[in-house]
Amino acid sequence: MADPKGPNESSFSFSDFPEDVQLCILSFLSLSEIANFACTSKRFLSLCRNDIKLWFTLCQRRWGSKTQINKWGGGKITYKLLYKTLTQWENLIGFWRHCGRAGLSSQCPRLIIFEWGSSFVSGSRVCPYKNGTYHVTKEPFLWMGISPGGQIVYFLDLEGQAEKPSGDFDSWLEFVCLDQNLVPANVNFMGKDHFIVEENLNFWNSCKSKDVLTRSSSSKNLIEDSDEVIESGTAGSLPDRLVSEMYTYFANRTSPVGDRAWRRQRKKEKERQGMRKWEPEHFLKVVDCSPTPDKPLQGLWKGISGDKNLNFYLVKYDEIGGIICQTIGDLSSSYTLVFWTSEPMLEESPFSAEEEHIYENRMHLQPFAAEDHSLPVMTDIEMVSHILHINSSCNLILPSLGSAGLQHGEGRIWQYINGTFGFGFLHDHFVMDLKHIVLDGRLLDSVNLLH
Repeated sequence: MADPKGPNESSFSFSDFPEDVQLCILSFLSLSEIANFACTSKRFLSLCRNDIKLWFTLCQRRWGSKTQINKWGGGKITYKLLYKTLTQWENLIGFWRHCGRAGLSSQCPRLIIFEWGSSFVSGSRVCPYKNGTYHVTKEPFLWMGISPGGQIVYFLDLEGQAEKPSGDFDSWLEFVCLDQNLVPANVNFMGKDHFIVEENLNFWNSCKSKDVLTRSSSSKNLIEDSDEVIESGTAGSLPDRLVSEMYTYFANRTSPVGDRAWRRQRKKEKERQGMRKWEPEHFLKVVDCSPTPDKPLQGLWKGISGDKNLNFYLVKYDEIGGIICQTIGDLSSSYTLVFWTSEPMLEESPFSAEEEHIYENRMHLQPFAAEDHSLPVMTDIEMVSHILHINSSCNLILPSLGSAGLQHGEGRIWQYINGTFGFGFLHDHFVMDLKHIVLDGRLLDSVNLLH
């Protein structure tokens, strides 16, 4: 067999390429791949530490169209640190819903949307605007950024009154520290789809001057922490404070003066509780918030209910082929089950006379405000593409959902040709038509109440 290489042919290794070409190739690798490559030689280790040429390119390619890379941390932090931080925060972008009952904080939002800012990430409450319209409000809830010293900072906006930073985020942070209108917070991630927000009571004690926002002593810790969070953030991990409390409790219980020490610890904890403005709250990610061709009803929806209020709905397809519909926004719990059916029967056009009669003799719950009069009303059966039969009184009930708040009886889901749908039960005389909350990642019908 002949040698594939001719006499004039030669092979090239990665080291033979110019440095600019090497850096360009490295910029397409993942964080773990770059770390493995840096271990191969001292020269490549130095190449992988090139902050301006390598890490800036990595940040710019991944987030350059969404945020201003050179503005984060006042332009004084390394791009390697920025890359690790934004990699963790990238999963936040999108919708999250409150999990569990509301605590002492009455301002706890039920639905949050996280978005990129110029040099920060903002979380906003999404709430119905007023009775009779499809409009929703978007008010500030949580601000996330990096100080020029490399410190990650979180601030809760309990009243939703803070103006969006128009300039550098570090200048906005200095104003916040002086004005103290917002509440410092900690955000503890428990995997990719769960985080906890709690008040940081130690922030102002350590903030003896505004230098806390420019000090660099925490930069090293931030780098180490970000590595740990990105690589080992498992769903079963607990926040450090809770672990510390558990350790203190059991240690004091076994010590000779455990009872007295434990009582003193509880007294201090009660004093801390009295100083709090925000109780720890849990939030879960809304993973599938938009429909797909295979799951046309999936996602976040909004609709006018029988009491003329705008409600939010989350529709999911479960693992056994059923459809789950829940409301988001109820004050007594994180959701209320509207209907769940394990075997929806699909019927296509042309429909039977009986099905046409069921649909055409029902009242459609639609906005009555003047600004919404232009919206099409789905009153003609020709607007319906599919009908799904639902029966929420199935004997099989998912243990995680239970049957609380479940409407019993036979019903229908009417899927419209414009991609939306409506539903109703046969014992009622109306159709609740639903509309998208978000489309292509953009919040629809948003009203900004800040002037």
